[in-house]
Amino acid sequence: MYKQILCPVDGSATSNCGMREAIRLAKYLNAKLRFLYVVDTYFPILDVTGDFNVIYVADMLRDNGKKVLKKAEVAAHKAGIVAESKVVESIGDQVAKCVLDDIDESHADLIVMGTHGLRGVERLVMGSDAETVARSSPIPVLLVRNTQES
Repeated sequence: MYKQILCPVDGSATSNCGMREAIRLAKYLNAKLRFLYVVDTYFPILDVTGDFNVIYVADMLRDNGKKVLKKAEVAAHKAGIVAESKVVESIGDQVAKCVLDDIDESHADLIVMGTHGLRGVERLVMGSDAETVARSSPIPVLLVRNTQES
């Protein structure tokens, strides 16, 4: 069935729901698991003159990504799964694009990720990386809803 699962993570409760499901599936299917964390290092802000400046807080974001990936790896290890992980750096690209770009490199045949399950105006305003991945992916995508959120 599935041999390589790609699981984007960001440390949120919703992402953790997707991570736990990816671990369960990897164990059940005896599949390989790859966690992916996207660091967006582009933050435009207006300065006092009204011009746009770019602030890079890349080191802090990279460190957070490493911590999130370490927690995911530990959770996988506790379940008896060896997982690899990768930090991808982006300068303003959507997380969804970075996830889709990783499919070939990771040889993924399934993506498992958490989703907020937003609807209506919330979805319109916030957008949905999960929806973009599901609509654009050439491989199957399993979206795991965080039922703890309201």
